[in-house]
Amino acid sequence: MSRIGHVECRMVFLEPEVLRTDALQTFVRQETILVSLTTDDGLTGTGYAYTIGTGGSSVLALLRDHLTGLLVGADARNVEALWHRLLSVTRATSVGAITSLALAAVDTALWDLRCLRAGEPLWRLAGGAHERLPLYDTEGGWLHLTPDELASGAVRAKERGLRGAKVKVGKPTAGEDTERLAAVRAAVGPDWVLMVDANQSMTGAEAVRRARAYEPYDIAWFEEPLPADDLAGHVRLAASTSIPVAVGESLYGVGRFAEYLSAGAAGIVQADVARVGGITPWLKTAHTAEAFNVQVAPHFLMELHASLACAVPAGMYVEHIPQLDAITRTPLTIEDGCVVPPESPGIGIDWDEDAIDDLRVA
Repeated sequence: MSRIGHVECRMVFLEPEVLRTDALQTFVRQETILVSLTTDDGLTGTGYAYTIGTGGSSVLALLRDHLTGLLVGADARNVEALWHRLLSVTRATSVGAITSLALAAVDTALWDLRCLRAGEPLWRLAGGAHERLPLYDTEGGWLHLTPDELASGAVRAKERGLRGAKVKVGKPTAGEDTERLAAVRAAVGPDWVLMVDANQSMTGAEAVRRARAYEPYDIAWFEEPLPADDLAGHVRLAASTSIPVAVGESLYGVGRFAEYLSAGAAGIVQADVARVGGITPWLKTAHTAEAFNVQVAPHFLMELHASLACAVPAGMYVEHIPQLDAITRTPLTIEDGCVVPPESPGIGIDWDEDAIDDLRVA
């Protein structure tokens, strides 16, 4: 048997290593929620989720007040049954960020247990499609940086062997955006991959106009151009530009991805395992994308997405944006600009419990 005997929920605040700004916000801190499940066969699995600046305490309250009691005594091997059971008792708050984040922390812990029990790493147990995937840089592309700073950051990323970089867009004028893109493209040459990210800041009409301005710089994708609830706007934009439209970090369920894919509104899927509700729905999303011949380049969470993107055939890129250095002991393996998923059993994250205790706020 593998009954859950104990559940521990914690939260730590992690400060970003560099100033992070986009068209809508400044990244103040990462509120990281951790859930650890200990079973009667002596295993402990840990999962996590996150918020940017606010909301972590709400996720923690949902877990402690309504969900953890349902886990004690449950068979941890029945991952699908437990995910749906927790969803069923949170129908009043689904689909949405708080519930998805809470489910993700639990579901990731259950997958950690599954992999530990099998003695296999997550990337292989969940599919084993790729032994490595290319990394692209985000840390050098924030909106407050000048064109010269962006260019210098992209050159440094290229010299480190990374395969591309993402530049934040959404300046007051299209001319300011294109000045930034021109500087980066001139610095790295024509063959290095560049992406842009507007963080949901534009109207449909403005996104169409700016996409046309970005096209001469050979942009690999236009990320989150519009609010995530504007499906029709994404459809119009995708039909108007040669740049693939990338969506997913702000979609909170497999069904929403299916809507985008069936409407032709998503050229790249960027499912975030925390925001979609865990590894269980993330894998369903990735396989749905594969069915539509669309690739997956997950948002953020590189320490976990390195394994998940490598697990599925549709895996394309992993976003290089360190998140957990302060509370982990072993960094990801990077070779020739590619991430190599961890081979250790479990989800592949080597938690530093002493550091977690030091940074714990709840």
